[in-house]
Amino acid sequence: MSDLPRKAVTRTAKLAALPIGFAGRATWGLGKRIGGKSAELVGRELQQRTAEQLFKVLGELKGGAMKFGQAMSVFESALPEEIAGPYRAALTKLQEAAPPMPASRVHQVLAEGMGENWRDLFEEFEDKPSAAASIGQVHRAVWHDGREVAVKVQYPGAGEALVSDLNQLSRFSRLLGPLIPGMDIKPLIAELRDRVAEELDYALEAESQRAHAKEFEDDPDVLIPDVVHQGDGILVTEWIDGIPLSEIISDGTPEQRDRAGQLLALFLFSGPARTGLLHADPHPGNFRLLPDGDDGWKLGVLDFGTVDRMPGGLPEPIGTTFRMALEGEAGAVYELLCEEGFVKEEIDLDPDEVLDYLLPMIEPARADEFVFTRGWMRSQAARIADRRSPAHKLGMQLNLPPAYLLIHRVTLSTIGVLCQLGATVRMREELEAWVPGFVAEYETDAEDEAETDAEAEEFEGEGEHGDEEDVEVEEEFDEVEAEAGEEGEEGEEVGAGVKAGG
Repeated sequence: MSDLPRKAVTRTAKLAALPIGFAGRATWGLGKRIGGKSAELVGRELQQRTAEQLFKVLGELKGGAMKFGQAMSVFESALPEEIAGPYRAALTKLQEAAPPMPASRVHQVLAEGMGENWRDLFEEFEDKPSAAASIGQVHRAVWHDGREVAVKVQYPGAGEALVSDLNQLSRFSRLLGPLIPGMDIKPLIAELRDRVAEELDYALEAESQRAHAKEFEDDPDVLIPDVVHQGDGILVTEWIDGIPLSEIISDGTPEQRDRAGQLLALFLFSGPARTGLLHADPHPGNFRLLPDGDDGWKLGVLDFGTVDRMPGGLPEPIGTTFRMALEGEAGAVYELLCEEGFVKEEIDLDPDEVLDYLLPMIEPARADEFVFTRGWMRSQAARIADRRSPAHKLGMQLNLPPAYLLIHRVTLSTIGVLCQLGATVRMREELEAWVPGFVAEYETDAEDEAETDAEAEEFEGEGEHGDEEDVEVEEEFDEVEAEAGEEGEEGEEVGAGVKAGG
């Protein structure tokens, strides 16, 4: 394969064949059922065949097709367990590999982006890519100063492929919808399409990565590789080793799963507060678990091509809504949702029903620790996807404001990964530490007052000690006065004797 399949007709034909294949398999499944096979068994076979074809095509095309597949990959835990296996295998392959560019084409891109003498910048360069992504592939190398580096090389024609694929996928988004229950595919594709320019801009990515690397420098929990060099279609960063999160998901120990989950939650919520940026591509291929000392682990974070800019951190209404919902303040929650545009003016909903809709989703924030499981994820997806359920009907009436679209997807994606890990996470701890509004102002004031009271008590204690010291000083002074008085009396007697003798 010399390049991305760049001709629109070629890519469109491959993508257009997907819904035709889905329809063909549905007909095949009907025939099987008529022939005597159970609906459950036929459904499982249909899902498996659909998954194999879908992700085979998406992986081959890379570009927007693969980007879409990666975005979907974090939601496989929402699928019924009996059909999740084929999806899991196909999605893992999609995260980890795609057909690479040949070395000659890579060298050409490097020459165009770094100059004809690009080899002088490296002590070593591996022609075989170590990883492949939606718009580029990564090569391991050694920089001229001896540092091990990762060299990301953008596929020629990646921009055209991204736009073409996402436009085509949006045309049959309804057919793709049933693949992930409870997930609205069309807004996901639209959001990916809106961020094409950012995804392709390696200068912007370098800026975002440098900001994270600087903020998390020497951090005990998170490692961000720094940027070494950036050119046209080229991004060179420090290399980090570690266990890919996909391997932790498939084979990790309980300790590794819990640690990875806690660190993911930490990074999700602390990143915007510390850098003003939200890392918006949280699929497992972008994270590594790194050994750190005796039995310790750090989280390595890669790929800052998609970020959301949040100068003040996560919006305060998110934390406030969570807190008030957990406190059962249905009216206040509903009022705030209306103010933020989650409920349109022409819609009138029951605040208590809205609260009932929200509470199961924010359950992880209620307890000190929460165990994220595929079963919990499936129950949430089924609750929202079932057209007969009150949750589905209410959810269809809610609105997702544009300002919250990416935050919503990133949060759901991260929760999807936590459920794949089966991690036990102290989610409330991270919310309290990093999300504005989650801790009420009056609680903060009470804490300040408590500190003030403690200081006052300490001061009073010092005052009491001071009073004791004053008493001691006065007693000493009285003693001195008494001694001086005695000496005065003796002096007077001596004086009288002198006078008499004189």
